[in-house]
Amino acid sequence: MLLKVLIALVFLAMLMSLAAGAGFLLRDGSASRRLLVSLKVRVALAATLLGLLFYGFYAGSLAG
Repeated sequence: MLLKVLIALVFLAMLMSLAAGAGFLLRDGSASRRLLVSLKVRVALAATLLGLLFYGFYAGSLAG
């Protein structure tokens, strides 16, 4: 159960990072690095999500 909650939280954090990145893209000028930081955070969250999913299927927590 805890694994599923962690997966949901990481997914929601990815969506928030995506929304923040879209906002930075629309508001900030070309000199801003916040969009790049948002992308880095989103990539790290995606790697974490994949790791959690692989672990869940390997451990049998997410099978069926």
